[in-house]
Amino acid sequence: MDKSTTQTNVHHRENAMFCNQCEQTLNEEACLKAGACGKQPETAALQDLIVYSLRGLALVALEARAKGVVVKKTDRLCIKALFTTITNVNFDQKPLLAMVHQLVQARKELAWQAGVHNSLPAARFEPASSEADLLKQAEQASLMRLAEDVNGNSLAQTLLFGLKGLAAYADHAAVLGKEKTELYASVYKLLALGFDGKTPSLDEWIAAVLECGKTNLMAMELLDAANTESYGHPEPTTVSLAPRPGKAILVSGHDLKDLYNLLVQTEGMDIHIYTHGEMLPAHAYPQLKRFAHLAGHFGTAWQNQQKEFPEFPGAILFTTNCIQRPAQSYAANVFTTGLVGWPGATHVPNGELYKVIAHAKTLDGFSPAACARFPNKSVSVGFGRNTVLSIADKLIEGVKSGAIKHFFLVGGCDGAKPERNYYTEFVEKTPKDTLVLTLACGKFRFFDKALGTINGIPRLLDLGQCNDAFSAIKIALALAEAFSCTVNELPLSLVLSWYEQKAVAILLTLLALGIKGIRLGPSLPAFISPAVLQVLVDNFDIKPISTPDADLKAILG
Repeated sequence: MDKSTTQTNVHHRENAMFCNQCEQTLNEEACLKAGACGKQPETAALQDLIVYSLRGLALVALEARAKGVVVKKTDRLCIKALFTTITNVNFDQKPLLAMVHQLVQARKELAWQAGVHNSLPAARFEPASSEADLLKQAEQASLMRLAEDVNGNSLAQTLLFGLKGLAAYADHAAVLGKEKTELYASVYKLLALGFDGKTPSLDEWIAAVLECGKTNLMAMELLDAANTESYGHPEPTTVSLAPRPGKAILVSGHDLKDLYNLLVQTEGMDIHIYTHGEMLPAHAYPQLKRFAHLAGHFGTAWQNQQKEFPEFPGAILFTTNCIQRPAQSYAANVFTTGLVGWPGATHVPNGELYKVIAHAKTLDGFSPAACARFPNKSVSVGFGRNTVLSIADKLIEGVKSGAIKHFFLVGGCDGAKPERNYYTEFVEKTPKDTLVLTLACGKFRFFDKALGTINGIPRLLDLGQCNDAFSAIKIALALAEAFSCTVNELPLSLVLSWYEQKAVAILLTLLALGIKGIRLGPSLPAFISPAVLQVLVDNFDIKPISTPDADLKAILG
């Protein structure tokens, strides 16, 4: 890599790594020796090299597109590679090393096909042939500062992390056959910014960040269509939190297609399938819940798996991001698929789940005595946009009559910090004449709370995964239209928790839509500089959470 394109960050020189892309960074600044997620310095560096390789691919892809050359396989590879670098996806060096070579080969093939001869450093990067030398190149990539100016660098990081989140949604949609060439073109354009031989102004960085938000809205709309066309619109559904006696497989992550494939392949085998974490809303899809052996939900949010998984006596399949270092007590039962990887864990190709099934058959499963240790509880899911908008008249009448005073959207990514108890307390303290909409794994702070109803409408409405944020947006826009006002004028408050890059992408989408007054926690992103934060405060009235009592008083008056 050409040194003329890099600016060394002093933190990188003094420490083994510098990673600040998630909320759990050390001292709310950066992880410097190893990631709080379990990521090692070599893995972090390889992910940085993947991103650098992607920038070179983007430069060539933009020139190729200008000549009318579009290669779908290359577009898909770009999104997969970005998704691979998200927090808690892949901790295994071997596939990351292979991804670097794959990206450079794809760049060369595209350049040859389109007759492109780009001389910029990122577009002519050559990966070393040996693993040791490639790791040295990765370390050099990790020294890179994305922009010389501190505020430009802050916005450039915000853009990159938003692109990573966008890639997750776009990849999920593409797996189910939903893609748009303009989405890929936007991703290439935003990846190339600052690496195209020009120095963007702060205004250009801000415009790019908002474009990322708009493109992410496109990705979420594609994913919504992909899921609902494949599996039907979610319906209100009661999900058991108590296991059944028998053999068992637990499915974690977000990928509904992986869950569907497993349900098909285990039908009639007397193996019960359980969801974990963000897979909980899968129970509401008609084409998934029709399987009688989709038995229920086990556990809570991703960060509790080391505490909860030792109690699961079956095979465990991770489909997307959310994997943690497996504890020794259950490590042998862990399988990964798709882009997920953990050193030593058995990886199976998408759809080829016979190893997972075979392993589950060798394990004891839940005994009646083990089942008796779990409380006989259940939760309700399936309040996606189709369901909520079908009762829009009741919601509107509730507001007009005064039965519903306010809507709260409380959700986002969960994490391990004690401060996240804020969200539990906040929901518990919301007045009985308010509704709480929730989505993503942040809901596990309060998903089993009995909040009651208003005129037959549950006060707690689970909208789905973080992947279903499009539902929340559509509901807000529909209510604003019904009341002939803007979203910002609705009796609606957004109280969000963030952890990783998909939450960043959703936040950028909300900002791109002009939504103001968002409360964000438990801490603000470490990559946001004071000046950039002030821009967000001035233009969007974004603010950190404080205490539940103070925030409720400020919101409700």
